[in-house]
Amino acid sequence: MKTIYHEAKTRGHADHGWLKSYHSFSFANYHNPERMHFGALRVLNDDVVAAGRGFGTHPHRNMEIISIPLQGDLKHMDDMGNSTVIKQGDIQVMSAGSGVSHSEFNKNNDQEVKFLQIWIFPNQSEVTPRYDQISIFDKEVANGLTQIVSPNTDDDGVWIHQDAWFYLGSFNMEKSGNYKLKNNHNGVYVFVLDGELEINGQLLQARDGYGIWETDSFSYHIKSKAKVLFMEVPMQF
Repeated sequence: MKTIYHEAKTRGHADHGWLKSYHSFSFANYHNPERMHFGALRVLNDDVVAAGRGFGTHPHRNMEIISIPLQGDLKHMDDMGNSTVIKQGDIQVMSAGSGVSHSEFNKNNDQEVKFLQIWIFPNQSEVTPRYDQISIFDKEVANGLTQIVSPNTDDDGVWIHQDAWFYLGSFNMEKSGNYKLKNNHNGVYVFVLDGELEINGQLLQARDGYGIWETDSFSYHIKSKAKVLFMEVPMQF
């Protein structure tokens, strides 16, 4: 088993006034040659957008983009004709493929919007661009892991063009568990949203990241109450 620990305070940071963003991996003006990606996981941005502000129309290509709102309402528009709002409890996916342009804005003028922006390298290039979003409010597993992303169109959560599985864990009690990888060639990047958990004797706290690979499973221990994102991705792609 190999591991890597990324303490929250070691992330890259950008403050544009209207946007405050923390980067787990190199992004925009933050460049760290030792933190370019974790396998197929290219970007993990922890974004806070000011009231009424947002990202103007901009292009993407050949990337699977997943957004997970944590607070507030995010307005999405794209050149595929989609005009939607995503909020806490929703999972959004966009396969940029052969090219797509979109914009994202804080829908509200009286509160910030907080969300995770995640980019995954796809296993196919130049696919037809695609958009989808779901709500997981009525599907969340109490004190367990809820699958929110997979490579399968008929599986739980949204699907992407990559052999990757994401699980969102919500716990309100101390609990131990075991994560078994879907593919032994994959790795798992654990990102703590709230609370504390322990893996391999390493204590992880809010916004810490922890990568695990070259193993078929690992155990974790929730200390009391926590919300955690498990991202299993190919290490070679």
